[in-house]
Amino acid sequence: MQKSWFQRLFWLAAIWGGSVLTLAVVGYLFRLMMTAAGFKS
Repeated sequence: MQKSWFQRLFWLAAIWGGSVLTLAVVGYLFRLMMTAAGFKS
């Protein structure tokens, strides 16, 4: 039972961390494209 809770928390943290990392990468790429297109922020 304790192992199941640990596994569930692990997957929750992995999914949350992955989504945050994906958002950061997408935001970085978007900013990079805007800069390359000539829009200075």
